[in-house]
Amino acid sequence: TKHIDGQGRCLGGVVLGRRDFIRKVLEPYLKHTGGALSPFNAWVMLKGLETIDLRVRAQAASAQVIAEALAGDARVRVIYPGLPEHPQHALAMRQMGQGGTVLALDITGGQEAAFRFLNALEIVLISNNLGDAKSIVTHPATTTHQRLSEERRAALG
Repeated sequence: TKHIDGQGRCLGGVVLGRRDFIRKVLEPYLKHTGGALSPFNAWVMLKGLETIDLRVRAQAASAQVIAEALAGDARVRVIYPGLPEHPQHALAMRQMGQGGTVLALDITGGQEAAFRFLNALEIVLISNNLGDAKSIVTHPATTTHQRLSEERRAALG
């Protein structure tokens, strides 16, 4: 994942799945696209692993502070496993010990209110991806998930 690198420079990791998925879906894809990192990207990822524990713990602690600060605002629904009211809070604490590095906000007022929120940010950068050393925010409905219907996005959470 991008957390391994720590700087948003490269992407790498492991794909796990059932044998039928690997053979029917993944293997044909990899035959055409390749499945190996370049030596340089592998080195970058290896160097990033040296500090991943420190970075991810700090990022998760920051996400927790932000989630708690916004949780009391009636204009925002905070979706973050680090909050006790999250349906998978106990699982997150058992598996990770923290709520993770990413939180989601459902801002009352739809896209217009969301854009006002995004445009009011002064330190956090607006981006269309995740996984960097900088604090970033994205609006999935108009970037990464724009091809999904509103109903499908709602069903996916």
